[in-house]
Amino acid sequence: MDRSTRISIRGGRLIDPANGVDGELDLHIEAGRVAGVGSAPVGFQADRILDARGLVVCPGLIDLCARLREPGAEHKATIRSETAAAAAAGITTLCCPPDTQPIIDTAAVAQLIQQTAQHWGKARVLPTGALTRGLMGEEISEMAALKRAGCVAMSNADHYIRNTLVQRRALEYAATFDLTTFLRPEDSYLRDQGCVHEGRVATRLGLPAIPVAAETVALARDLALAEQTGARLHFRGLSAARSCRMLAQAQQERLAVSADVSAHQLHLTEMDVEGFDSNCHLSPPLRTPTDRAALREAVAGGQIIAICSDHQPHEPDAKERPFPATESGISALETLLPLTLRLVQEGTLDLATALARLTVGPAAVLGLPFGRLDVGRVADVCVFDPLITWELRPETLVSHGCNSPFLGWEFQGRVAYTLLGGQLVYSRPDLAP
Repeated sequence: MDRSTRISIRGGRLIDPANGVDGELDLHIEAGRVAGVGSAPVGFQADRILDARGLVVCPGLIDLCARLREPGAEHKATIRSETAAAAAAGITTLCCPPDTQPIIDTAAVAQLIQQTAQHWGKARVLPTGALTRGLMGEEISEMAALKRAGCVAMSNADHYIRNTLVQRRALEYAATFDLTTFLRPEDSYLRDQGCVHEGRVATRLGLPAIPVAAETVALARDLALAEQTGARLHFRGLSAARSCRMLAQAQQERLAVSADVSAHQLHLTEMDVEGFDSNCHLSPPLRTPTDRAALREAVAGGQIIAICSDHQPHEPDAKERPFPATESGISALETLLPLTLRLVQEGTLDLATALARLTVGPAAVLGLPFGRLDVGRVADVCVFDPLITWELRPETLVSHGCNSPFLGWEFQGRVAYTLLGGQLVYSRPDLAP
C-alpha cells in the first residue's frame, strides 16, 4: 500500500492528547496526511477501510532513545530489523543516539542512517549528533553541518564530558543553532566500575555499585550550566527520586529543561537483580521502590514529559558472562507501549496522559510537528487493542535482541496496525488481509 491510498479508520476510540480529543471518531487519511477527523471531507472515497471497533486510535509513538546497532554492531541488530520491531510496537519515530561506529559526528554518517531507514520504510529514524568529536569530550563537533544533515538534537550519548568548560562551550554552541542538547547525567568518576545501585542488594550480592550521587552530582552541574548558558537541555533516563526533585525545582525556576524516563525504570527495582539476572544489568541501574514511586509521580505530574524505551538489543553472548562483565541494556521497543499501558491498569496514569508521554511529549522535546492527528498533519498512526492479553516470549519479538527482563510477563494491550505517513507498515498477523 502506498501513500496515495486513501484510508478510513472507522469505529475506534480516537485519543489525540495534543488536541484534547478522546471519543469515538473516524480518522480519514489521504496523500499521507490526516484528511478528516470524524466526518470525511467532501468527495473523499476510501480505498481501504480499517475496522477499529474496540480499538484505540492514537498518534504514532515517538521514542527518544533507541540504539539500532547499525552502523558498526550489525551482529546485534540492524536498522532493518529494529525499525520492523518499532512498527510492530506502534512506534513511528525513533531517535538514534550518536554512539554508533562510526560515531555520528559527521554529516555523512547521519545521512547514511536516515537513507538506510528510508530504504526499509518501516519507521522514521532521526539521528542525534555528537556533541563533541568522537564523543571524547575535548573538541566541539560541527553542529551546523550535523543539523543540516538531519540531526534533531545534540548528545554525547552515555559519555560524560569531564571538562566543564568544554561542556559549557558545547551547550552555548548548540543553543546558537536552536538545537536541544540531550544529556545523560552520570559522573563517570562516581560511577567507577559499578553495575548496580548502591544499596542492600549490591552489598548482599557483592556487586560493585553506583551511588545515586553519580546521577545527582552530574545533574546539579548540568542545571547550573543550563542557567548560565540559557541552553535548552533534555535529561535522558532519570532514575532517582532526588533527581526528580531537582528537575521540578529547575522547572519552577523556568529553566529550559525537560526529561524522560525509561519504561523499565517505572516497573523494576534493585530487587529484580536478585539471582544475578543479567537482563537487569542496566545503565542507569535499577534503584529502590522509593525511586520508582518518585519517577511515576513525576511522569503523572508532567515534570517528566516522555517515556522512552532506551532500546539496546544484544546478541546472547553479551548477557552470558558473570554479571559485572555482561553488557548493559535491554531490548525494549516492543515493551514500550505495554509497560506504559500497565501504568494505566495500575491507576498511576489515565490513558490520555499515558499516550501523551509517548506522543506529544517527546514531540515537544524535539520541536517537531509529530505526535498529533489534527487535519493536515502527517498521518503517523498507532491502532492498538487495549484489552488483548499476551505473553512476551523470544518468538514473539521482532527485534533481533531477546535480552529482556520481561520475558514470561503477561501484558494487556497490543498493536493492531501502524501507519507511517499514511502508509500501512504493520498489521498484526491475525488481522492481515
